[in-house]
Amino acid sequence: MLTTNLRVTIVLITVTALPGARAGLAWAQAAGASPTGSIQQLYSAGSQALNQGNLSAAEKYFQAVLARQPQDPGSSANLGVIYMRRQQWPAALRYLRRAQRLAPKVPGVRLNIGLVHYRRNDFQSAVPAFESVVRDQPGSLQARYLLGLCYFFLNRYSDAVQSLDTIWPQESDNMNYLYVLGIAAGKAKKKDVEERALGRMVQVGQGSPEFHLLMGKAYLNRQEEDKALSEFQHAASGDFRLPFLHFNMGLAYLRKQDYEHARDEFLNDIAVEPDVAFNYGQLGQVYSLLGNDDKAEAAFREALRRDSTLADSFIGLAKVYQKKGKYAEALKALDSAGKLEPTNYSVHYLKGQVLRRMGQIKRATAEVELASQMMNARRNERQRELNGTDVPDPQLKTEPQ
Repeated sequence: MLTTNLRVTIVLITVTALPGARAGLAWAQAAGASPTGSIQQLYSAGSQALNQGNLSAAEKYFQAVLARQPQDPGSSANLGVIYMRRQQWPAALRYLRRAQRLAPKVPGVRLNIGLVHYRRNDFQSAVPAFESVVRDQPGSLQARYLLGLCYFFLNRYSDAVQSLDTIWPQESDNMNYLYVLGIAAGKAKKKDVEERALGRMVQVGQGSPEFHLLMGKAYLNRQEEDKALSEFQHAASGDFRLPFLHFNMGLAYLRKQDYEHARDEFLNDIAVEPDVAFNYGQLGQVYSLLGNDDKAEAAFREALRRDSTLADSFIGLAKVYQKKGKYAEALKALDSAGKLEPTNYSVHYLKGQVLRRMGQIKRATAEVELASQMMNARRNERQRELNGTDVPDPQLKTEPQ
């Protein structure tokens, strides 16, 4: 059996980890603010509201502090926390950066800045923030874990191993941690770490549903879909509602071009986890392959409503619009995808197709030529994409609220 404290998500992070979120007045005083009595009352009320989850009231109190003391770092930091909880990432980043300018030596602000980038899948931007926290606070478990995950998602596998192996004493009972460390070590050709991590994963998992899910994911990454499905079915027999189980089963069926089963599995995972945007994005892909463009459009829109950083969903939506002859809407979706992935040659190739349909031959030719140049420049990445070795993994990219 699994130990009772096993975390099935990568790392427990609360956005209130910033000291100012729990004791705003004390933090502001330590950072150099000089609140008056009325400011103190606003801080106290705002902190209490934030601790109770009353975000609207907390926002009102801290905005009032900021209106009276624009250079107060604590109120900006707390407002950043409030917008993080609401998943209003641009606003959260704006206030956290303001707090960082006013109090550059407070690591908690930088930790939350990194977390905002992480939650937006912008791992490249998250790395400097987490690196700075680790530099100032070498014992920060959260920062080291998240930094290791960012390196992992950026294919910096040796760096990922170095960061993650440091926290082995604290995380060696966490199967998701062991899974990532083992995969990273294998890709970095660090066989001793790989064997230690995967051996510990077998020991900790002991045939649990979570263990079979992770083994299935490993097979899926190796393009062994039948073995993956066997592991997933073992997991389902133990816990049919295991988070991300049906998402991965859907990916396996999608790889096997069994679109009806893939559709059903993504719908099953939506029933378990209605807030996971990736489910809707993959469901849109399946509906497109099944020829149901209306349902595909609805699924892509729902994915983007929940996560506006999913470039694949913008591309999928553009393809639907192209088929429906809605060329202006298709271009708009492709523009959004291009902002998220500037070097994605598929975006420019599709733009060329749409522009040709619109009779804009010169622009169409330029887009196709640009796509060809990008394709040649990214030959290795293109081969990896064609081989399907990159598997979407929202389980590793999602940490609890």
